[in-house]
Amino acid sequence: MEHTQVIIRPVVSEKSYVLASADRYTFRVHPDANKTQIRQAVEALFEVDVVEVRTMSVKSKPKRRGYTSGRTRSWKKAVVQIKPGQQIPVFQGLQGLDG
Repeated sequence: MEHTQVIIRPVVSEKSYVLASADRYTFRVHPDANKTQIRQAVEALFEVDVVEVRTMSVKSKPKRRGYTSGRTRSWKKAVVQIKPGQQIPVFQGLQGLDG
């Protein structure tokens, strides 16, 4: 699996911005990717040193639109901690938005 297939996109949420200020970045990753592949992908794509990788599976939730009911997709999330002093440019312009 290539690095661009492992990391799908960054997770944009209030919690991910708070974690980004503590050198922890959240990504949506491929469901079959393991921690070693995620570490290698982040180090290769963003040129940073990864200290720790934590993964979790986000379960699907029931949703309704009128009479039709269904479920959202389940997906895999990774929280990656990098060495202090380094930054990932995807999150760089977003950290000063707390008001």
